[in-house]
Amino acid sequence: MTGAAGFIGSHLCDLLLKEGHEVVALDDLSSGRERNLAAAAASPGFRFVRADIRDREQIWPLFEGVDWVLHLAGRSDIVPSIEQPTEYFDVNVKGTLNVLEAAKAHGIRRFVYTASSSCYGIAQQYPTPEDAPIRPEYPYALTKAMGEELMLHWAKVYQLPAISLRLFNVYGPRSRTSGAYGAVFGVFLAQMLKGLPVTVVGDGTQTRDFTFVTDVARAFLAAAQSSRTGEVLNVGSGGHYSVNHLVDLLGCERSYIPKRPGEPDCTFADTRRIREVLNWDPQVSFEAGVKVMLAHIEDWSDAPVWTPERISEATRTWFTHLGHTS
Repeated sequence: MTGAAGFIGSHLCDLLLKEGHEVVALDDLSSGRERNLAAAAASPGFRFVRADIRDREQIWPLFEGVDWVLHLAGRSDIVPSIEQPTEYFDVNVKGTLNVLEAAKAHGIRRFVYTASSSCYGIAQQYPTPEDAPIRPEYPYALTKAMGEELMLHWAKVYQLPAISLRLFNVYGPRSRTSGAYGAVFGVFLAQMLKGLPVTVVGDGTQTRDFTFVTDVARAFLAAAQSSRTGEVLNVGSGGHYSVNHLVDLLGCERSYIPKRPGEPDCTFADTRRIREVLNWDPQVSFEAGVKVMLAHIEDWSDAPVWTPERISEATRTWFTHLGHTS
């Protein structure tokens, strides 16, 4: 598995080990954290390797004897991708090419790619099906879509048994607590711990298909166990929920900051295909997921605390480059 020390990757490690699989976990720790793998590291079936997917010679031998490649490594976040597009291309596109080539060379049996619902941009149809137009609004979304195209091409031309999962608004324990301004739960929980109002973008009526991380991990396992190949599947919660509703569930004060360009008013996955072909269904309701987040709120004690002023400064590049495209 690549990106194993990240938010989703660490939960997937836990699930795979629980199911009796052995895991070779690759991560360069640029954003992932070793403490995310504390439980996994206690398992005799777990091996961690610090490695960068951009380094083909380094990662190549790690694929020998591997049955499944679950590719979660990559750069995320909007603002850094605007400021560092070359970095994002090198990791999300060239790095994915390296992983695909290593998987092909070693004859792996399954390849699962981590795609992003951001590829749809501002979608014109809700719930959004997999055949909706690909309209990325920023380099992160573009590079993730390009990585997916590589995977689909390798499945077609080289018969690599590969499948792509387009993830919608994943949340849960261990989600990112540092780095660039981004994930709404991390921002809100850190603000709550400091007794600050949470900062709601726009009027808060925008909705998101918040999908709990353990459901996402189960989707990866189902994809790895399946015989489907050359396909793209949405992974969503089956619903969509307003940011105002989230704040109500958190039970905290709120303040409002300007709406940002290039962001959709709604994300909502059409999940009929994954339900049919993988027999997968989400199990964690939004209300139950928020309760879990509140139970783990101390995990955000070392997260950056974002004030409206800091958010304005951190997102300046966002408005500068995307303001003319909305």
